[in-house]
Amino acid sequence: MENKILVETSARHIHLSEEHINVLFGEGHKLTVKKELSQPGQFACEEKVTVKGTKGELKMSVLGPARKASQVEVSLTDARSIGVTAPIRESGDIAGSGACTLVGPCGSIDIAEGVIAAQRHIHLTPEAAKDLGVEDKEIVCVKLSTPRALVFGDVVVRVSDKFAPAMHIDTDEANAAAASGVVYGEIVK
Repeated sequence: MENKILVETSARHIHLSEEHINVLFGEGHKLTVKKELSQPGQFACEEKVTVKGTKGELKMSVLGPARKASQVEVSLTDARSIGVTAPIRESGDIAGSGACTLVGPCGSIDIAEGVIAAQRHIHLTPEAAKDLGVEDKEIVCVKLSTPRALVFGDVVVRVSDKFAPAMHIDTDEANAAAASGVVYGEIVK
């Protein structure tokens, strides 16, 4: 499995701040775990939020736990379909990103920034990064040998002892590569 990494499709979703959870779901609401995700401590929630743009809306799953700032992650196709701006960014880099309206069962809120298309990335532990010969923030290429084989460029490596090794791509990218089921990519720098 030299230079191989598990590739997962990250569908549209939203991370919410405690403040926005209280507005959308009611004061003191605690997110309900639906299922654990591959990254330690991350989970899909039972709660959903409607994200409204200038041309339409999408119902999105909330991911937990709460974050310090709300962040809406969409594919570029999603962004165009609902009429929002979604610059390609690393998670957490929301300054000057797209705006939208969030609607929950107890209220709504307009956010001035927070909509992004997540830059494709690889989560690695320090040990896995060393084994693969890559470093934190390095930009690499990853080849997927799928029915529509692709080499993805501009893949940022993110290293932390809090991660589980996996590459994340969005639904547009997965569809372009015909990636489904268990898929591995090869780092080809």
